[in-house]
Amino acid sequence: MEVNHTSIPGCFEIFPRVFEDSRGRLVKTFHHDLFADNGLETDFREEYYSVSHKSVLRGLHFQVPPHEHIKLVTCLEGSIFDVVVDLRKGSPSFGRHLTFIVDALKGNMVYVPAGCAHGFYVLSDKALFLNRTTSVFSSPSDAGIKWNTCGIEWPDANPVLSDKDHNLPSLHEYNSPFVF
Repeated sequence: MEVNHTSIPGCFEIFPRVFEDSRGRLVKTFHHDLFADNGLETDFREEYYSVSHKSVLRGLHFQVPPHEHIKLVTCLEGSIFDVVVDLRKGSPSFGRHLTFIVDALKGNMVYVPAGCAHGFYVLSDKALFLNRTTSVFSSPSDAGIKWNTCGIEWPDANPVLSDKDHNLPSLHEYNSPFVF
């Protein structure tokens, strides 16, 4: 695996080796020793996937203390426009965002540090999105910021949203509990 630093401290884009032959493809999405050697968390507590259709936007989500978590995300089928927003007060990238095209054919992953919001928009007809987290989901700690309040140039100005995501506070309205 190749672990690439980004301009948000603690956020990495990871490129695994993709093995492909006449039978299909094999992509290793986690390797304990490689993660540990790169200073990345290895103690993931929960893993889940979602299936979404083209034009769906999920996010921008995170959990607040004491249930904040690191995320390791990838797309197992299709492709997504993936976004990370730094919410950590005192961070050199506070309030800034990064975007990635996460694609099943590339096998790339995004390692999202605690204190950052995460979301994605589905580019393909369907996307199978896999998310690993270092804490278990806690409804009282579940939070988010509105998708269109961070200066992100999304691929679609009118995505398909849940009621929850439509009603989240703006980045500027949100008083972040995260400290760098």
